[in-house]
Amino acid sequence: MRVEYLVMTAFCVDLLLGDPRWLPHPVKFIGRFAGALEEPLRRAITNARAAGIVAVLAVLASTGFVAFSMIAAASALHPVAGDVLSIALLYTCFAGRDLALHGDRVYRALAQGDLLEARRRVAMLVGRDTERLDESEVVRGTVESVAENMVDGVTAPIFFAILGGPVGALLYKAVNTLDSTFGYKNEQYLQFGWASARLDDVVNYIPARLTAPLVAFTSALLGLHPLGAWRIFRRDGRKHPSPNSGLTEAAVAGALGVQLGGRNYYFGEPSERPRMGDPDQPLQRAHILQANRLMLLTSALALLIFAGIRMAILKS
Repeated sequence: MRVEYLVMTAFCVDLLLGDPRWLPHPVKFIGRFAGALEEPLRRAITNARAAGIVAVLAVLASTGFVAFSMIAAASALHPVAGDVLSIALLYTCFAGRDLALHGDRVYRALAQGDLLEARRRVAMLVGRDTERLDESEVVRGTVESVAENMVDGVTAPIFFAILGGPVGALLYKAVNTLDSTFGYKNEQYLQFGWASARLDDVVNYIPARLTAPLVAFTSALLGLHPLGAWRIFRRDGRKHPSPNSGLTEAAVAGALGVQLGGRNYYFGEPSERPRMGDPDQPLQRAHILQANRLMLLTSALALLIFAGIRMAILKS
């Protein structure tokens, strides 16, 4: 089966099944492997940055080799077995339904008037302190999470799956996992996690810049604010500390007509984040559902566009 059809099938499977907690997930194995490498590499290589670079190379090489070998072995048994395994591996790389479900759970708790439960559920999406958030701040955290994770959870894996099939998608997820494991700007990981953090910025550069304009287009289909999405994306997208995450967050803020960013607390300490968008209307729980729809439709359009470009190139 051609790569684009494998990716489309896997995307549909993700929309149907989501991410069951009982299902063995490649990202968990990649994360454990990366974590197991840290201590021996730090002992063997005194330069922390060099040790971190070796960790990145080892994780990527192992991920690519294992994924390629599994698919090759399955395909040798029967081409259909290779396709089924490819779809299964691709499916684990997409998180659209799971991201939407997390947002929906926060929305339902707020709709039921259960702010305590909403705080607990938004804590599963964000790293900030959530114990004292009011409803508008719970909504802000949820919308920001959906907007930021649109790229690394869905559109970037789609982009690399279209480029390199299941191996390409898994290599992307390996980079993403390395950043989640080591990419912290603290004393322990500033040097060891340097390569992981920089590589994550590099691989997300193009997907983020393709996704944010798509948010503006999608907002028109949903009856939101496409001109606002485009304007805020262009005006505020680069305010974010990350070179990529702020682009889709700004576009979503403009599409919804709200302002994101502001003061967060981490372990009781305040942290000011750049404000994105204009406060044309106060944040309300309905914005969570709108952000979910934006994320899902934008992801589907990205898939169709990326797959269409691949097919056009192969036919030429």
